[in-house]
Amino acid sequence: MKIGLVQYSPVWEEPEENILKIQDLIKLSSGKFDMLVFPEMTLTGFTMQSKKFAEEIDGTGTKYFMHLSAKLKTNIFAGIIEKDNGKIYNSLVHFDSNGLIKARYRKIHPFSYAKEDKYYDAPREILTTRIEQTRIGLSVCYDLRFPELYRLYAKERAEILIDIANWPVPRIDHWESLLKARAIENQSFMIGVNRVGSDPFNEYNGCSAVFDPMGKEIVLIENEEKIIETEIDLNVVSATRDKLPFLQDIKLI
Repeated sequence: MKIGLVQYSPVWEEPEENILKIQDLIKLSSGKFDMLVFPEMTLTGFTMQSKKFAEEIDGTGTKYFMHLSAKLKTNIFAGIIEKDNGKIYNSLVHFDSNGLIKARYRKIHPFSYAKEDKYYDAPREILTTRIEQTRIGLSVCYDLRFPELYRLYAKERAEILIDIANWPVPRIDHWESLLKARAIENQSFMIGVNRVGSDPFNEYNGCSAVFDPMGKEIVLIENEEKIIETEIDLNVVSATRDKLPFLQDIKLI
């Protein structure tokens, strides 16, 4: 499976400008992907102006990524500030290769340290999606610190775990360590996509990465604004789980 990690520096709270930036990055990429993964709150950065940028299904970001996924014939995972039934969510949306919304995961753990919990609602629903027969567990940024979520994905035997983020430089060591840990403990590929650049509050250096089910680093790129291209062999997941059947021994979930 060929994966593109879209590590870029969004213009603060300017969705239309960020669409243009993404278009330029795509033009520079080498070819077709099975999956493109974008950072958290892809078109705005980590804004607390949730009411201003929240959108329903006909919103700017949703329509753009529906069009882009259909045009590229590629599965896209992007961060959308989503409005639904009067509530606002920090969401990770899976757009399939036909340009349709296949799944919408809503961040379970708002980052209270930045008062995200004051501006975004938080459900308690885990969500797996699929690309063909491959099961994928979804998460957003701060979720990464809560291993219980990923254990539930492991119980569903997700082969890939995804976390999209705006994870700042001062805690980037935590980001790398937690991505590796989630891969090892759940015997899954762990994909983490973080932004670069700065917003009014933080600096970001990316370190978008993929770790395999044994915790081996497949790719990790710091500071570069680009689509990071890599490939994973999904047969590694079943081979690892067959050789080391640790998931069968979990007793607390």
